[in-house]
Amino acid sequence: MEVQVAPLRAWDDFFPGSDRFALPDLKDISKWNNRVVSNLLYYQTNYLMVAAALVSVVGFLSPLNMLIGGTVVVLVFLGFVWMSHNKDVLRKLKKQYPTTFVLAIMLSSYFLISYLGDVMVFMFGITLPLLLMFVHASLRLRNIQNKLQNKMEGIGLKKTPMGFILDALEQQEDSINKLADYISKVKE
Repeated sequence: MEVQVAPLRAWDDFFPGSDRFALPDLKDISKWNNRVVSNLLYYQTNYLMVAAALVSVVGFLSPLNMLIGGTVVVLVFLGFVWMSHNKDVLRKLKKQYPTTFVLAIMLSSYFLISYLGDVMVFMFGITLPLLLMFVHASLRLRNIQNKLQNKMEGIGLKKTPMGFILDALEQQEDSINKLADYISKVKE
């Protein structure tokens, strides 16, 4: 399957004034999750650029530790995804509590990296970009263009890098089901 890079969104759309940001409704976790997933898919190239800048700075300052840290995180992520596909208990945990699943990956990576060496590389080079992405995706209100673009890209979402990651975390299926429901309502 060919991976397609999502388009770079305009920076004034990505980070406008405070009028486009609001706290999520913490009582409705599914709505918050939908906002995060939609923003991760819509702004994925912008997030990649911000993360690449932060990783580059930390990698320049400590290249070997950054390489070790990145390798550990990727291997732990792949291990957790593999185990969750082979163990029903982990599959249910991943589906019901995706944040807990990601936190387990991050904590496992943290302990392995602290055993191997420099924890600050993990904190600034790996965790900070992920934290910034999550905070932005949680706080950024979706606009009409975001919603329409997500609907239009819905069928091909699994071909983007973020689509693959969200699919591995089993966060993609709900969006595709909602898209199918939306299309059937429009046809009626």
